[in-house]
Amino acid sequence: MNKYFLISFLALAVSCTVVDDKPQAYPGYVRKPLSSSITHVQPMTGIVLWTDSDNVKKGDIQLEFSYMLYSDVCKEKDVFDWSVVDRLLDQVASRGHQAVLRFRYTYVGKKCAVPDYIKALPDYEETVGKSEGRTTYFPDWRCTELQRFHKEFYRLFAERYDQDPRIAFIETGFGLWAEYHIYDGPFKLGRTFPSKEFQKEFTLAMKEWFIHTPWLISIDAADRKYSPFSAEPELLDVPFGVFDDSFMCEEHDSYNRTNWLFFGKDRYAKAPAGGEFSYYEDYDQKHCLDADGIYGRTFEDEAAKYHLTFIIGNDQPRYQPWERINEASKAMGYRFQVKDFLVKKGSGAAVLVANGGVAPLYHDAFLDVDGVRSVINLRSLMPGDSLWVSIDNPSIGDSPVLSVACDRLVPGQEIEFEADVTAASK
Repeated sequence: MNKYFLISFLALAVSCTVVDDKPQAYPGYVRKPLSSSITHVQPMTGIVLWTDSDNVKKGDIQLEFSYMLYSDVCKEKDVFDWSVVDRLLDQVASRGHQAVLRFRYTYVGKKCAVPDYIKALPDYEETVGKSEGRTTYFPDWRCTELQRFHKEFYRLFAERYDQDPRIAFIETGFGLWAEYHIYDGPFKLGRTFPSKEFQKEFTLAMKEWFIHTPWLISIDAADRKYSPFSAEPELLDVPFGVFDDSFMCEEHDSYNRTNWLFFGKDRYAKAPAGGEFSYYEDYDQKHCLDADGIYGRTFEDEAAKYHLTFIIGNDQPRYQPWERINEASKAMGYRFQVKDFLVKKGSGAAVLVANGGVAPLYHDAFLDVDGVRSVINLRSLMPGDSLWVSIDNPSIGDSPVLSVACDRLVPGQEIEFEADVTAASK
């Protein structure tokens, strides 16, 4: 059995009281009517807009995406100025949103974002080449200082931000756009792209550094040409998520699906699945959210198939009404449903809660009754599953208030739930 799943199962068995769907399991408890609905896209889910989009203040979104440059944070050896990151995160949080960040070195048509002090070293020599017909700069991964810096950067980033509620997810990688490929340009393993040995070392280190913030890599890392994952399948046990930057493209059922399956169809159970709508064709962007679907597939079906939590759709406000964007956003991630709500004065409450979404929540969250949280972590609740949660609260009131508590939210965010519990509910 996968070590991660074994640990998760044992933890759930210890902390959760899961019983049959029968109120008799709680003698003396009385059912309390409860009505609630999900009115907004849920935190840490949905369609993502870029931080510089004019639409970030207009629609019902929860996440904003931004590339970040290593060279903006570090210019001198061992001197890290995180103010550029904090400014961006503050701006995102001020809108009641959270960030999805991706640091990169290489972008088509741009200079390389390697820190200046490394570029000045005698053993560092960038490669200048053409990618998509544009002059593009590629880092020199032979340089031992670049390798050291890269690891130190993420170690310090995790030390500073791993529990920061302003960040929902981190994406990382190498090559063009940090998407684990150089599909067009001077690919040289160990030079313009890091060696597989270094990639392995970095992947294992990320597992130790990031405990609370989920991190993802591109599904293109399935290609043995670029990565060590095929040759060393034990690396697949590292709990990283995956993102797909050409989601809903015409060829998705072939190349993309093969890569998704390479990383495991159940990877969503331990780490998030994300991506971006395809830019292969203008048609893809214009029609990916059409209610009738595109290329014989609807977005809702694909979101369920791949257990998506979020997807970048920065151009969608140009092509779809906000009503449709919100509808599609709600088709991703978790969706909590309260099926029963029992209360016993002097003891506490018992709640039957289900996840009606397509993915779990990837941050800690707890049911809360009158200010007292459950022991059970809703992070463990998989899509399609339900469980009874007991909340011990001797001072519970006559009209108890049930909510979902999560310390990983920014001001203005709220995790909602659906409920239609009546006195006659079963």
